[in-house]
Amino acid sequence: MSGVVVVAENGQGRYQQAVTVGQHQLIADEPISVGGADAGPAPFDFIMAGLGACTSMTLRMYAERKGLALTRISVALSHEKIEVDGLSRDRIIRDIRLDGDLTDEQRQRLLEIANKCPVHRALAHSLILDCALAA
Repeated sequence: MSGVVVVAENGQGRYQQAVTVGQHQLIADEPISVGGADAGPAPFDFIMAGLGACTSMTLRMYAERKGLALTRISVALSHEKIEVDGLSRDRIIRDIRLDGDLTDEQRQRLLEIANKCPVHRALAHSLILDCALAA
């Protein structure tokens, strides 16, 4: 399971954030179009990166376990706002490319498995977000 992620302003830009994930240091920022310096991915980019990575890793684990001839996985994601029943909703489009000598049935099963990756499940269902002020 994931550990603690710490995000704090780094003082190097209007919206720039230092993101610490275990031993990894990342930068988050907003694009120039909304007042940031575009020094790193925007928050939704991190969400999409997490979904894409989880999708690809889940598919690789499944393909290895089943001995499938899956040679490469690529996941392209994009985000947009749409209206559903008069409400603004976020939509992530995930296009999965599977390279290898796979049957149509194997490809369909891999799509089913992709939709079972932990991040997909978390995003597709209502998350419980507990928010509090730190002491």
